[in-house]
Parts: sequence; structure tokens; C-alpha cells
Amino acid sequence: MTNLKKLAGGVLLLAVALPLVSGCEQVGAVLHKAGDMLGAKSDGASAGAAGGGTPAGMQMPAPEVGFIVVHPTSAPIVEEVAGRTAASAVAEIRPQVGGIIEKRVFEEGSRVNAGDVLYRIDARSYQATLDAAKADLERYEASVPSAQAKFDRYQELANVNGVSKQDIDEARSALLQAKAAVASAASAVRTAEINLGYTEVKAPISGLIGRSSVTEGALVTAGQATALATIRQIDPIYVDLSASSTSMSRMRQTIERDGVTAGKEGPRVTLKLDDNTVYEEVGHIISTEANVDETTDTVTLRSSFANSKMLLLPGMYMRAAVEIGTEDDVFLLPQRAVTRTVTGQATAYFLTPDNKVEARVLNADRAYGFDWVVEKDVADGDRLIVEGVQKIRPGMEVKSSEVELGANGLVKPKAAAAAPANTTP
Repeated sequence: MTNLKKLAGGVLLLAVALPLVSGCEQVGAVLHKAGDMLGAKSDGASAGAAGGGTPAGMQMPAPEVGFIVVHPTSAPIVEEVAGRTAASAVAEIRPQVGGIIEKRVFEEGSRVNAGDVLYRIDARSYQATLDAAKADLERYEASVPSAQAKFDRYQELANVNGVSKQDIDEARSALLQAKAAVASAASAVRTAEINLGYTEVKAPISGLIGRSSVTEGALVTAGQATALATIRQIDPIYVDLSASSTSMSRMRQTIERDGVTAGKEGPRVTLKLDDNTVYEEVGHIISTEANVDETTDTVTLRSSFANSKMLLLPGMYMRAAVEIGTEDDVFLLPQRAVTRTVTGQATAYFLTPDNKVEARVLNADRAYGFDWVVEKDVADGDRLIVEGVQKIRPGMEVKSSEVELGANGLVKPKAAAAAPANTTP
């Protein structure tokens, strides 16, 4: 190309110098020689360019794709709902006897066990009542032997007509009254013992106890309206889920569908925490509300979860996945291998037996993990393209190789080639 430019420049100089040349024959000879030189250089350049280019008719190499072989499997049917946690048992602590609070034994916000002492009420008056009841019991018990002896003596005299029938009846009545007095006194002793025991306010259930509404020195009364404290049992803990009436109908229809197997322990439930991690314990639906809330058009599903680490507290908002059952003979297609049109129609690329690309329209409206659940339009042993989808189009012949997917749905990197053995002695 550089030589051509130089030659063209020389021709231009000749044209400028024409007036200086004498004779037409000389001018024509010069131009003819320059044209021959320019043509020769041009032909050589063209031949060189043709020799260095791509030969006509050469085709681009077939694109490389990775595929997996799909097989039918089972997949859970999951319904996404939301709800809130609730304590499995709640106990409001109220005194059963009145008096002055001598001591608060527990720490606010701590875990207590059933039977732990929470408050101590001044017990002196109740101890005195118990002592008096015991004294009355001893007095009445002491009167029984004499009444019994008198009745027995009158019975012996009645055999010889030594006493009247009225005297015998009066002796019998006195004996019965003495025994009744003993029973009444014994009951009074038990009541006094119970009331004395109530001066120690104990936890009726195990759980977390909240703040105390009274302090030491406060006067409390039996059965007062204000609770001294509240205990909430959160192991196990309930999660009350709200499902729309439409979702409930869909779940019932799904369970009754052929090919769907329901769990023996009821629907399984998994929770997702605020940080998008999945709660380690799996729960189960234990009850379903018998009616639909007319205000919200929802049905409450109560689920139960183990909560030994106290990670869940009452009132927390939760997102839950309810596993209604398991559907058999479905295909799990990686989400990365399925594309969507502007109308939302799912499409995936498969390999034909002659290694050409085939596009299929699928009904993929349910996700499970990193996969789409597909019930039809796929056969056992089909080769699904999962890598290199961007480089292909339907009908294109490709170079394919089978790949392996990881748990995250991504293609696992190929293992590096082994290093050559060291043969140096």
C-alpha cells in the first residue's frame, strides 16, 4: 500500500511537470510507462490481499453448550403464607391471698420453671390462723373419747333397763357431734395450710416471665384485676399463619389431586427469618380455624415449632412455606435454563438426537428452590441445555458436553487437568 501511494505521487509530479517537457511523443511515453508501473503494483497488492483473507465458503465453528439429562422425580407442593408467633401457653400471675409483698424472687425477663417461687407475701397472720386451727382440732379430738365412752356405757345399761331410750339417743348424738367437730377442725387446718402456702406465689408453667407490676412492700389482694407478672411458654412456640380463602381452596384441591401424597403428620412448615435465613426447626400444622374471617377473608392455620434456643419470641412477623404434600413424576428444570418471553411464557432449549437445538414452550409456574417444577412437555432422558444458551437459536447444530450442577443451581467448574508427572531423574 505504501508503494502504491509513492507511485501515485510520482504520476502527479509528472502531470505537473508536463509543461516543462517538450514534444507530445515524450509526454505520452512517460505517462504510458507510469500507468504500467501503477497497474503492476495494484495487481500485486490485490493478489497479496486475496492470499491473506478468509477463503470463500468457510463456516464458523459450531457453538459449544453444556447439558444435563433430566429424569422424573418427586417435588413438594409449597404454599407461601405469612403470620406471627404466639406463646403456646400464657399465665397471668395473681395472688390467691392478700398481704404485703415481702420479696420478689425472680429476675424480670428470665426463664422460670413450673413451681419456682416468684413472690413471698407476709405469712405471719396465716401462720397464726393455722396454729389456731390446729389447736381447735386437738380440742375437738380430745372430746371424742369421752363421748364414745359415755355412749358405750349407756348401751350396757340399756340391756338391764338402767337408762331410758332418750338418754341413749342423746349420748349417740353427742358422739356424732364430737366426731363432726373433729372433721370440721381438720378441714380448717387444711384451709389454713393452703392459705399459708399461697403466701409463696409460684409459677404455674415454665417459660419466660416479664416485668413485675409490683415492688416489695406493695399491698396485694386475692384475685386482684392487675396481674403481678405474666409468664409465656415459648418452647414449643406457635406460629399463627393467615391464608386467604382462595389459597385454602387451592390447597385442598391440590391434596385431592392424583399423584399428590400428603404427609402423615400433616403439612410441614418452614420459616424464613428477617435475615432471609431458614429457621433450623421444621414445624407442622396442628389446627385450622373452622371459619373464614369476614374482615380479612383469611383462615388462620396454627403451626407448632420447637424453640429450645429461644430464637423466636411472641409477636414476631414470619414468612412461612407450607408443604402441602409431594407430587410424583415431575421434572425439576434449573431456573437458569428457562427463559421468559415478554408475555411471561417459559421456554427452554433441548438437544435433538442429531445434536440440534430444539425450543420448547413449558408450563413452569411453580418454583422449588433453584428449579422450576414442570409436569409435562418433558420426557425422561431429555437433554436440557443449561450452559451457552445465549449463543444458540432453534435449529442450530451445536457441540455439546454433559455438565454437572451444584446445589445452588449453577454449573460446577470443570476439574483442572492433572499436572504432568515429573520425569527428571
